[in-house]
Amino acid sequence: MALEINMANFSAEVLEAKETVLVDFWAPWCGPCRMQAPVLEKFAEANPDVKVVKINVDDNQELAMEYKIMSIPSLIVFKNGEAVKMAVGLQSKNTLEELVR
Repeated sequence: MALEINMANFSAEVLEAKETVLVDFWAPWCGPCRMQAPVLEKFAEANPDVKVVKINVDDNQELAMEYKIMSIPSLIVFKNGEAVKMAVGLQSKNTLEELVR
């Protein structure tokens, strides 16, 4: 299951993580975000080496602005504390797997 994180633990959970981290910027009112959630769950189960986290953009506007989130869902892959890839919109499990490699 994806871990819900916020501004307070973003650095520890994402920037300082040893493993690859897939961050889902989302909001509860966003239809495509709700459709993305089960895809992320299946992806997380199939890829235990990747940490999957979610950030509610309504509650964490500073992070959304810092990473220039203009549309949701937005997915950003972090490796060694750096944002390396981004995808905007609803993504398939296969696309997520390609994104993190």
